Amino acid sequence: MAGIVVVFDFDKTIIDVDSDNWVVDGLGATEEFERLLPTMPWNTLMDTMMGELHARGKSLADVAGVLRSAPLDPRVVAAIKACYGLGCDLRILSDANRFFIDTILDHHGLTDYFSEINTNPSAVDAATGRLRIAPYHDFHAGPHGCGLGICPPNMCKGQVLDRIRASAGAAGKRVIYLGDGRGDYCPSLRLGRDDFMMPRRGFPVWELICEDPSLLQAEVHPWADGAEMEETLLRLVGRVLLEERNLPPLDCKLESLPAVAVQDGMPMTLRIKN
Repeated sequence: MAGIVVVFDFDKTIIDVDSDNWVVDGLGATEEFERLLPTMPWNTLMDTMMGELHARGKSLADVAGVLRSAPLDPRVVAAIKACYGLGCDLRILSDANRFFIDTILDHHGLTDYFSEINTNPSAVDAATGRLRIAPYHDFHAGPHGCGLGICPPNMCKGQVLDRIRASAGAAGKRVIYLGDGRGDYCPSLRLGRDDFMMPRRGFPVWELICEDPSLLQAEVHPWADGAEMEETLLRLVGRVLLEERNLPPLDCKLESLPAVAVQDGMPMTLRIKN
């Protein structure tokens, strides 16, 4: 196994849309969603919307059908599979919810590539058959305690990242973090000098980083789309693998290599999922 943990946000990072909005819009509840949005936290709103959709006769199968149509760039799929094949430990850290993420990953055959999914829990109410969405941090019992002022009440991704880094499987490994939203800024501040932050260019986390890049210890490598994500991520993985083996750089600059060259240059056996 490589000494690399790759942590992906999900919405607008793995998939190219926000899964919550995708479901609400796809099932015709946008107007009700926008009416309620100013009145409650987002996580609570999504649980409320699942109840509203259920009341309108929309089944869990209807929700799943919309999720399976969410756009996922094939270059992102290729990047996930290549990182897994190179021995990286892949994890998801998302403010979506478990049912949405599991449905999409399963549809694209990606579930087994990830060792852990950290997100808001969800469950089907046995009495009604409707989906319930709960907060990752139970903010009704008390605040999660992050003092940054950006994290939503239901999830401080920085605290979750700290737990991931301290876990048995990730301790001592270098982290590559990919994200797009405001909630991804807190974990970016907790990365170390040997880690890498990959913010999506032009999105909220990128704008926050640009306000004062000196606040981050990790190297920052932005990306704009699936193709650039794949190239950048595999370049960084290739760089770490070379450094782990104390190998000299390749003849040409690693930064300029296409993704396939980075893979072909790795002195290790690829893991292939059947």
